[in-house]
Amino acid sequence: MKAIRIEKTGGPEVLTLADVAVPEPKPNEAVVKIAASGVNFIDVYFREGRYPAQLPVTLGQEAAGIVTAIGSDVRNVKAGDRVAYASAQGSYAEFAAVPAERLVIVPEGIDLKTAAALMLQGMTAHYLTHSTWPLRAGETAIVHAAAGGVGLLLVQLAKAIGAHVIGTAGSREKAQLARDAGADEVIVYTEVDFEAEAKRLAPGGVDVIYDGVGKSTFDADLNLLRPRGLLALFGASSGAVPPFDPIKLSQKGSLFLTRPTLGHYIAKREELEQRANDLFAMVLDGKLKVRVHKEYALAEAAQAHRDLEGRKTTGKLLLVP
Repeated sequence: MKAIRIEKTGGPEVLTLADVAVPEPKPNEAVVKIAASGVNFIDVYFREGRYPAQLPVTLGQEAAGIVTAIGSDVRNVKAGDRVAYASAQGSYAEFAAVPAERLVIVPEGIDLKTAAALMLQGMTAHYLTHSTWPLRAGETAIVHAAAGGVGLLLVQLAKAIGAHVIGTAGSREKAQLARDAGADEVIVYTEVDFEAEAKRLAPGGVDVIYDGVGKSTFDADLNLLRPRGLLALFGASSGAVPPFDPIKLSQKGSLFLTRPTLGHYIAKREELEQRANDLFAMVLDGKLKVRVHKEYALAEAAQAHRDLEGRKTTGKLLLVP
């Protein structure tokens, strides 16, 4: 089978299409024939070496497809089932062996490409709005990169709860996508000063900021939260935040700062199923729309990474074997 492997860390050029054996399932695994694999910033972090991995490694954390074989201990899925998963390495491939407890059944009525596009970013948006800072109706949230894959889903989930949402975007076109998703206001940070405009829109400060951007937004974020507000720093698309003295959190209002990651919010099987099924139900009810920006062939993985890192995308990027 074909798979995207890295032998060394570096830029997109280290992504290579390789021939590898179709995996055999371990007792607790199922083999999935991949219909589509999601491209995410966590894949960039592994490619760069920011997150460690034993090399060589097949990249990719998220996919949907059809079960073709199961290990001897697997009881929750069977051959022929339509499944999806996130937070299991190796999805940039035609087949993947996945721990069966990480698989969820994709309901009829949801196609596999939509399921692949929803798992990692959708469950990220779900835990941020339902667990990291459980949003309540009437609260105000800032969503950075509101036209991105996570951003568009965050906006929709926050509005479904009844929150007031201020988005940020890098162009008027992206701002319109965020508004179409439900954002109440969108700040085009290339045209106005983000911090000054956010203070105008929310003079008393905001309750929570969902930030997947990192370095370029961090300092302004701390100036925009109300006392005891929360900054949920769930990514770093602009680079890692430099070290800082936690006393700043006290000086700016006894603020909370967290650096969450999806794995800790779906560690239990019950939590994984709850988040995935909540999202599937919203899609089936027409309450959540999943935007796929572009589909790439497996061999085009390097270009997908360039597009993602270049902030040229709105919505989800998929690799289709």
